[in-house]
Amino acid sequence: MLAPPEYRIGRTIMLGINVEACRSRQKRLLKALEDQSLDAIVITQNEHVQWLAGPRYEWKFSPAAVLFADGRLALVAPNEAPETAAADDVHTYEAQWLCTLRNDQRAASSNAVLGILREGGNLKRLGVEFSSYPVHVSSQFSAELVDVEPELYRQRRKKDADELAKLRMAISGTEKMYKKAREIICPGINELEVFNQLQAAAVAQYGEALTGTGNDYASGEMGGPARDRNVEDGELYILDLGPAFRGYFADNSRAIAVNGKPTDQQQEAWTYIMKVFTHLESVVKPGKSCKELFLEVQDILKEAPIGEFPHHLGHGIGLYPHEAPHLNSCWDDTFAVGDVFTCEPGLYDERLRFGMRLENDYLVTETGVENLSPFKMELA
Repeated sequence: MLAPPEYRIGRTIMLGINVEACRSRQKRLLKALEDQSLDAIVITQNEHVQWLAGPRYEWKFSPAAVLFADGRLALVAPNEAPETAAADDVHTYEAQWLCTLRNDQRAASSNAVLGILREGGNLKRLGVEFSSYPVHVSSQFSAELVDVEPELYRQRRKKDADELAKLRMAISGTEKMYKKAREIICPGINELEVFNQLQAAAVAQYGEALTGTGNDYASGEMGGPARDRNVEDGELYILDLGPAFRGYFADNSRAIAVNGKPTDQQQEAWTYIMKVFTHLESVVKPGKSCKELFLEVQDILKEAPIGEFPHHLGHGIGLYPHEAPHLNSCWDDTFAVGDVFTCEPGLYDERLRFGMRLENDYLVTETGVENLSPFKMELA
């Protein structure tokens, strides 16, 4: 099946590179860092290059970008300039020689960055990502360095319309995957066969290859990759699916009774899991504490007669599978408008063969949340 008409009709605008949106993100970042008095910001992480400039580059390439305080952006692209980019100048480096990928791409990309910085005038104070700013640059260009990586992650929390379009498309792939799963899962089917057919369902929905995939395809387990193993009668099959469309990751989960007949214990555990979603949808709005929600859900699931809840409640999604906000007692985040996050309560026990994890994706709005994955939750 091809992508739904509403996505196909405006595909270039909705799902392609939105230059205006990228320019808006560039301005937003500069505004947020205004008090740092930066002369320029050097970007070297692929996800941040995509977020600011538009083109998506695979992990095997080493793009970069330089955003100047006056709003100009210079993009460093592998091999050739992209057809579309929110950039004032595009520089290239040779990522391949006679089609062979170079292992010294970051050095080659950094040489282009050095040229941009040297031509940029008297740059004394640079914003950089401390975890990835290359020594190739820092050893040859003297400037005071300021870590802007935390601010980049903060800015990425609020999803713009072009990002939401890609996330909705990614999530639509999971709906098709669960539909296929419910058609084929039965005692004796091999986990690898389930994996292959579900990947194919997402590819058919997107009309192009996945840019990422995950997460859990092991039956009768809390999670894990698909194995060369036939599923067994009575098991619960947790499918935690995270395909990515053009760099943006979906992440939601369903549990399916392999024989189509959940036991009374499995069904009772399911009712406690569903109480979590009812609670979340009634209390989450901008300003709500994520940690507080996590603790409230712990209390709900402690009342279940069977099963333990041993993991986080959820997290943000976007260009990386796990982003802020963190629904986790190890962080103290607060929900904000534009967050796209997961909620994944679970209960696990051998008596449940081996348990269940149900997960929805939500968008935080001005007044509450929108469920982005409103498809079937039942065990059968």
